Amino acid sequence: EVQLVESGGGLVQPGGSLRLSCAASGFTFSSYAMSWVRQAPGKGLEWVSGINSGGGSTSYADSVKGRFTISRDNAKNTVYLQMNSLKPEDTAVYYCAKWSIATMSLGMDYWGKGTLVTVSS
Repeated sequence: EVQLVESGGGLVQPGGSLRLSCAASGFTFSSYAMSWVRQAPGKGLEWVSGINSGGGSTSYADSVKGRFTISRDNAKNTVYLQMNSLKPEDTAVYYCAKWSIATMSLGMDYWGKGTLVTVSS
């Protein structure tokens, strides 16, 4: 059974940092691309960032480029999202998602339950 479990969310002041983690199990983690997707209160889903299976290719939404960094540790079956210079508009539930193949194409097929990030003074 595929499981994706996010952690690391919480309350942080504007300008602060958080690192989210997503622990994966139930599949060969190193064979699949991974992404982070968020949903702000009352809004739709927004794709945030993605990384290919080997970690050599990453991409970001314009809204987070230069502030967020995605990475993965295939030995630990974990993907991370380092979030710096956080803004109130980054407040959202952050979901980890698995792509159906090694690259970010053909859709995401499994999602975690999410972790809440609140940016507020």
